[in-house]
Amino acid sequence: MVKILIAGAGGAPSEGVINSLLKSKKQEEIIGMGSEPTDLVLSNAKRKYYVPYANTKEYKDCLLKILNKEKPDLIHFQNDLEVYHASLIRDEILNTGTKIFMPEHEVIDTCVHKWKSYLKFKEAGVTVPKNLMINNEEDLKRAFAELGDNDGKIWLRAASIGGGGKGSIPTNDFDLAKCWINRVNGWGDFIAAEMLTPDTITWLSIWYEGELVVAQTRKRAGWIHGNRSASGVTGVTKVGQTCSDSVVDDIAMKTIYSVSSKPHGIFGVDMAYDKNGIPNPTEINISRFFTTVLFFTQAGLNMPEIFKDLAIYGEHPILERKLNPLPNGLLWLRGMDTAPRLMTHSEIEKEVIVL
Repeated sequence: MVKILIAGAGGAPSEGVINSLLKSKKQEEIIGMGSEPTDLVLSNAKRKYYVPYANTKEYKDCLLKILNKEKPDLIHFQNDLEVYHASLIRDEILNTGTKIFMPEHEVIDTCVHKWKSYLKFKEAGVTVPKNLMINNEEDLKRAFAELGDNDGKIWLRAASIGGGGKGSIPTNDFDLAKCWINRVNGWGDFIAAEMLTPDTITWLSIWYEGELVVAQTRKRAGWIHGNRSASGVTGVTKVGQTCSDSVVDDIAMKTIYSVSSKPHGIFGVDMAYDKNGIPNPTEINISRFFTTVLFFTQAGLNMPEIFKDLAIYGEHPILERKLNPLPNGLLWLRGMDTAPRLMTHSEIEKEVIVL
């Protein structure tokens, strides 16, 4: 029996992958591991192993014990922290006989650190909002003076590893910004940026040794619990919609090539539109699928299945087109403690009663 080990099992990002893999025609055995027991027990993986957090000294030994016991054919990670730390010990993982499907560590290091990726995007001529590293109060004053919009507002976010808009907040108040950075001990880690619009779009892709295998674009219509976040961003999409745009395709590929001349694995480019209507990359989610990957699977594009078929068997998918193979306008509706639904606008209108 072919085995696949998925890290972060029980959490939404990994369960989307696990549930997609469980739909695979080959029916591999899916094993999970995770650092939160209360999440782990909710996983649909067949067996579930506890592992310490990836940034602890105990992580490596525990992971290698699991690999040596289970002998999985492939291991995949679904959060930046674990992607980064597992990448550092990739040789020891490979020595157990388990495959990985990741770009080289330099690419991962660049993408999980937002200042490094910003510099790469800018160097490649990709349109991005101006960013400044905030090391001290003088840098913060300069950021408000140089980056503020018509309301004097700037965007603050952490540059270090972490998703979900880690540490982000929009503000035009210097004292609030200073207190916010003090609160999280963020001097030397925070970046200030020019404000973009709330309109966002994501381009999720799989590459194999420099060749694009498949890519699909998705718009986002709001965040779950966004009104409970200081920035309005939670990293948890409320409504996703399939779409296609050649401009987005071109910018996403240029962004990816700015960090890797030979992309390999998963590259997810997050973009936000500027006031001129140009999508600006804000980050590359490297070597992991976004949380709503089950959306594409239910719509007919099982990207985790494509990923593992490439990694384990060397099999490329047969697709009518590599770019945006799904029809435009499909919606993925999500909420808390309720099953997501794949719908269209017309189906919603038929089901909802308006008096």
